[in-house]
Amino acid sequence: MRPAVFLGDEVTGAGYRLAGLVTRVPTAGAEAAALETACAEADLVLVTAEVAARVPAVRLARLFAALRPLLLVVGDAAGRVPVPDISARLRRQVGVAE
Repeated sequence: MRPAVFLGDEVTGAGYRLAGLVTRVPTAGAEAAALETACAEADLVLVTAEVAARVPAVRLARLFAALRPLLLVVGDAAGRVPVPDISARLRRQVGVAE
């Protein structure tokens, strides 16, 4: 089984490292390349919303559409960038939003 990888800040990464994930802190401007590399190496990739926001939308959408690896956007320890509310988006798309 391939390892799970976390991409994000050092503080949040410390917690994921304790949980057994491989953690990486991408440098500014290298987020997309780091995400591509992580997706090629792992079956599960967790990426903070802050890092995901720095990846071009087209590349991010392509990675989310792939069957492997499972790619999840998570919050960081400081809560600097909010995680997208997927349930609210789905409610709006199906026409049941309040």
